[in-house]
Formats: sequence, structure tokens, C-alpha cells
Amino acid sequence: MDGPGFTASLVAGGVAGVSVDLILFPLDTIKTRLQSPQGFNKAGGFRGIYAGVPSAAIGSFPNAAAFFITYEYVKWFLHTDPSSYLMPVKHMLAASAGEVVACLIRVPSEVVKQRAQVSASSRTFQIFSNILYQEGIQGLYRGYKSTVLREIPFSLVQFPLWESLKALWSWRQRHVVDSWQSAVCGAFAGGFAAAVTTPLDVAKTRIMLAKAGSSTASGNVLSALHGVWRTQGLSGLFAGVFPRMAAISLGGFIFLGAYDQTRSLLLELGSESP
Repeated sequence: MDGPGFTASLVAGGVAGVSVDLILFPLDTIKTRLQSPQGFNKAGGFRGIYAGVPSAAIGSFPNAAAFFITYEYVKWFLHTDPSSYLMPVKHMLAASAGEVVACLIRVPSEVVKQRAQVSASSRTFQIFSNILYQEGIQGLYRGYKSTVLREIPFSLVQFPLWESLKALWSWRQRHVVDSWQSAVCGAFAGGFAAAVTTPLDVAKTRIMLAKAGSSTASGNVLSALHGVWRTQGLSGLFAGVFPRMAAISLGGFIFLGAYDQTRSLLLELGSESP
């Protein structure tokens, strides 16, 4: 990938990530508390809905930047004809690679953030220190496998659908979609992907919030899903589905729209500079 394109993807991804994480943080807190094994009210209810925001703020820029650098690089590396039937496969592979890389940054941030969200009386740095002291570095990466197993199916649905909707809209209006149109496509794609992957999100939340040494804390996704199914049934597997869909639909609108807009502006500025 050329220098300007690489830099534009990095900065645009970071800006988009920070924007969506900070704007939609309250919805994310509500979703986490609905999925918490201790129940919504005991986890904090509607109190302190910005608990854990420092962790999200610190992690969001490098996390989103890492995803989009990888996503755009793999798309460039696997260059295919735009009309090829392999285009969705290329987008799936690029999104999957992006998630694996981004989760190296996302998971520690997510572990600290979610624990802060269900124990609003504790400070973010205190939670971070306690994890390191009690569980070591591996404690920060608890739930890495479950997060990747959630994010890859999510991206396999969201990104090919986003790219396909943009291509269809471009074809219908005979010119490339504007940033707001890309954002609308992102909202539809994100909301649909969020709904179908909610059980995996529930499993990830239970694993990250489980007490150290418990069977759930071992990170077995199928075991976590079975435990939720056994105790709460289908409603437990889809706990928090509506705030998750709302957050990710709005997030898709802001995230992918902001990414396209910022990247276009940076590329335009790069082409104008001598």
C-alpha cells in the first residue's frame, strides 16, 4: 500500500474508533450490565454509566487504527477485479485478519473496561493494577479467544455486507457513495451483525467477568454458552441484544462514516501536497 493510503487508514481508523467508543459508551455499559452474571441492578443499573471510560479512551485509537491498517493492507494484498465474485471473500479475509490483530490491543482494554462497568466504585487504574497483581499479563488477555471468536463472525457479516451495500448504492446512483451514505450502509450492516452474534458477546462478557480460577474464567466459549443456556435459556443468550444492536447500528453509522470521511479527506490532502 502506498504511504499516503497507509497513513490515512491509520489516522482515519483511530479517529473513527475514538468517536464511536466515547459517544456510545453509556449504551455499552448498559449492555455489559444486562449480560453480567450478577444481574443488571447489582452490577450498577443506570448508575455511573461512564465507569471504565478511561480504559476505552486509551485503547480505542490504537485498536481501531490497527484494525483498519490490517484491513486495508489485506484488501490491497489480495487485489481482485471489482466485478469478481471473490470480492466478498476478500473482504471477509481482510476483516478477519484485522480483528485478530486489533484484539491484541482491544482485549486488555475491554477486560479493564468491563470490570469497571460492573463495579463503578472502583477506579480504572486500581482495577488494572489488581488484574496484574492477581492474574499477571494473562489476566489482561482473559477472553482473547472468545473475543476473536465473537469478532470474526461479526466482521464476516458486517464488512462484506457494508461493502456490498455501498457497491449496490453506487451502482444505483451511478457514482461512488458519499460518506453519509457509507454511514447508513454501516448502520444496517452493523445492526444485523450485532443481532446474530449476541450469544458470542454474552459468552465473552461472562468469561471476562468470571472470578479468577473458576471454570468460566478458563475461556471455554462453548462451556460459557452452555452455562447461560442451562440457567437462563434463550433469553440469557440474547441478553442485551437491543442495546447492543442500537449501539452497533449507531456505531456503524459513526464508525464507518467517520472512517470513510476522514480517509477521503486525508487522501485528498495528500494528493494536493507537493
